[in-house]
Amino acid sequence: MRIVFVHPNYHSGGAEIAGNWPPAWVAYLAGSLKAAGFTDIHFIDAMTHHIGPDALRAKLAALQPDIIGTTAITPAIYEAEEVLRIASEVVPNALRVLGGIHATFMFRQVLEEAPWIDVIVRGEGEEIMTALAEAVRDGRYPADRRRIKGLAFTDGAEIVATQAASTVKNLDAIDPDWSLLEWDSYIYVPLGVKVAIPNMARGCPFTCSFCSQWKFWRDYRVRDPKKVVDEIERLVNDHGVGFFILADEEPTINKKKFVEFCQELIDRGLPDRIKWGINTRVTDIWRDRDLLKFYRKAGLVHVSLGTEAAAQLKLDLFNKETTVAQNKEAIRLLREADIFTEAQFIVGLDNETAETLEETYRMAWDWQPDLANWSMYTPWPFTPLFQEIRDKVEVFDFSKYNFVTPIMKPEALSRGELLDGVMKNYRRFYMKKALFHYPWRGTGFRRRYLLGCLKAFLKAGVGRTFYDLGKAGYWGPQTKDSVDFHFDESRKIAPAQTADWEAAADRAARAAERREAVRAQGKERAKERALAGVPDTVPDLAPMACGGGKGQME
Repeated sequence: MRIVFVHPNYHSGGAEIAGNWPPAWVAYLAGSLKAAGFTDIHFIDAMTHHIGPDALRAKLAALQPDIIGTTAITPAIYEAEEVLRIASEVVPNALRVLGGIHATFMFRQVLEEAPWIDVIVRGEGEEIMTALAEAVRDGRYPADRRRIKGLAFTDGAEIVATQAASTVKNLDAIDPDWSLLEWDSYIYVPLGVKVAIPNMARGCPFTCSFCSQWKFWRDYRVRDPKKVVDEIERLVNDHGVGFFILADEEPTINKKKFVEFCQELIDRGLPDRIKWGINTRVTDIWRDRDLLKFYRKAGLVHVSLGTEAAAQLKLDLFNKETTVAQNKEAIRLLREADIFTEAQFIVGLDNETAETLEETYRMAWDWQPDLANWSMYTPWPFTPLFQEIRDKVEVFDFSKYNFVTPIMKPEALSRGELLDGVMKNYRRFYMKKALFHYPWRGTGFRRRYLLGCLKAFLKAGVGRTFYDLGKAGYWGPQTKDSVDFHFDESRKIAPAQTADWEAAADRAARAAERREAVRAQGKERAKERALAGVPDTVPDLAPMACGGGKGQME
């Protein structure tokens, strides 16, 4: 039985400026399928190779798969739907499967707008996809589809969601098959080396309202650091990878495991052969300030910090519970450890003004990170925060939910003025860095890395791919009033999805009432203990989430 995976051909001018990123989902799914005996697996990376509809038709016609699968983050959903529409024409007898975070939570929307999709895999795909493939191989599909956990499909006029599958409990048993990828195509531009995105942990123990990580992965699990380093060592030895970024949202949450991971890299001599980067939180940098040089020794050279916004007002709005002073101190500590810093700023909330955009620039220059990024606020449609602000959301064209297109319109700015303000920040920051910092500060690796980052920005700028400027028609301040983001205004939330949201809101309200009743009971008991002279000796030791909250998943 032949299985073909396709990575959809979606581009947005965001993270791509640093290079082509290898689709890790293919390696992890293929590894599990091959362990179950499925060896005839093929991969088409339509994104990296810019494969259009006609070329995709030809490839599918030549391969004649029994199962064709694709995935999609929110902005790539329409391209993923198109992949399976083409498959319905070219290989109509193949089972058409869609996975990924958007389809997991928006399956009713997807099945209404793309009825040619046979089945959606909801959640982590390794075990669900294997069970689905076994049912097809054994002739039990579609008869057994209601018995397979973690699926969604249309049965007549009914949209069916089977019972949710459990998360993958034994992550260490997963053995990704990276051999399916054409490694010469995945180059990290700043260093000119092959790049990989392995996974050390899944999920997050916290439930921040703006984040989708905890919703998709559900429970927080960390792999054995030695197993992760085994995987990285194979990537270096077998595929010549010279740089990797841990896919984890915040790999330093589990300090003990992260330290073990770094020590294992050092013990095997890998920092001489491969460098790496992570995303993490400002407070973790402060917590680990005495370990930063040790992390650098392990090959960590790039840390992207979610500073979010320079204006303290906005930090409070995000409930980050970090301060401007903490952000500046974290960058200073990383600089002293010779680790490159990248400050991430979120812009485009409804309270954004020309003054707050200017303030983010001044803060960025004052902090002196090596790199700075201004990302447009993007309200993921499957997060609790989206439900809270849904009446303010005007754009439901999910192809634009890409961090570079202003989905939300600030009260004081037009979308064109917002884009122009962000571009002004980029121009000033990187022009000064290019003239006065990158060529003159540091030698050897530091200088080469910074000039490589500058090269990546210049390449994207000249090609007009940066921030989708070419598509929007932005050429400078003189065009801010004429930019066109090409929103597809025909895109709306499907009735079935709206009904599902309303039902979920009712369930959430009832759950909130139950929690409030439990809290009230707890307060009454605390009063009773106080009157009885019993001290409350239990301290509040809950760790802080990346969003500032302390509420953990039940």
